[in-house]
Amino acid sequence: MDDIQTNVKKIMSRVLKLPVEEITEDSSSETIPNWDSLAHLNLVLAFEEEFKVSFSTDEILRMMSFQNIVDLISSKLDVRWSG
Repeated sequence: MDDIQTNVKKIMSRVLKLPVEEITEDSSSETIPNWDSLAHLNLVLAFEEEFKVSFSTDEILRMMSFQNIVDLISSKLDVRWSG
């Protein structure tokens, strides 16, 4: 789980052009001004590439906070590794 959080923070830092220290468990599209629709699509693509997963439209719509992203990726990786 820690590796997932670290990688998510690094990707968010790169895509949102923020220092990684500014990304916390409370970070969301509401707390980060430059997290707009284009940045959101770039985040989704970066997560798909990094973690080798794909997201449904519903999942993409739920990916509006750091914690939701970590939880979603973790559940996808658990399913992939256990199945």
